[in-house]
Amino acid sequence: MYIIAGLGNPGKEYAGSRHNVGFMTLDELADRYNIDVREKAHKALIGKGMIEGNKVILVKPQTYMNLSGESIRSVMDYYKTEPSEFIVIYDDISLEPGQIRIRKKGSAGGHNGIKNIIAHLGTQEFPRIRIGVGEKPARMDLADYVLGHFSKEEKERMEQAFKDGAAAAVAMMNDGVDTAMNRFNGAARTVKKTAEKPETEV
Repeated sequence: MYIIAGLGNPGKEYAGSRHNVGFMTLDELADRYNIDVREKAHKALIGKGMIEGNKVILVKPQTYMNLSGESIRSVMDYYKTEPSEFIVIYDDISLEPGQIRIRKKGSAGGHNGIKNIIAHLGTQEFPRIRIGVGEKPARMDLADYVLGHFSKEEKERMEQAFKDGAAAAVAMMNDGVDTAMNRFNGAARTVKKTAEKPETEV
C-alpha cells in the first residue's frame, strides 16, 4: 500500500494558489484513476483506490500547510505504512514553473509543510515530488507570493506539470524511485531546463 499526499491549504481563498499545487496534482491523479477524495478522516480528505495494481490512499491534509505532519502521521499510523511507502507532492520556488523534481529523501529545504512532516515522522527518508512554481519577485513577501495565483502563461505550464506529477507518482510505485527520477527530473514541457537552486520555501 502507498500513501500519496498532496500538500496545500484548505479553503476557497487558497484554491489555485502556488502553495496548493500539491492538492492540484493529487486531484489530477484522483481524476485519472477515478478515486473520490472526499472522506473526512485523520485531519484530511482521503480517497481509497487502486492505481495500476497498487493499493493507494490519497491524502489532502486539512490542517493548513504548517501542520501537515499531524495528518500524515495519523494516516500512516492507522494504515501501518513505512516512510518508503509514502510519497508527498508539494510546491517549490527553487524550480521554474512547471518543472518537477523527484527526490528519494532529504531536508525540508525551508518548506514548512515538509519540515512538519519530518518532525512528526522522525525521518527525512521518504520520497517526494517537488512541483516548480517559480522564484518570487524581488521585494515581494514570500508568503504573499506562494499564496498568490499563477499568470495565464504559468497556468498553461502548470496544467502539464500536474499531469507530469501524477505520472511521476505512478512511475515511482511501478518502476521505483530511481527509474522515475531518470524519466521525470527536470520535466517542464514549455520551459527550458535550468540549474537547480537551493530549496527555499515557507
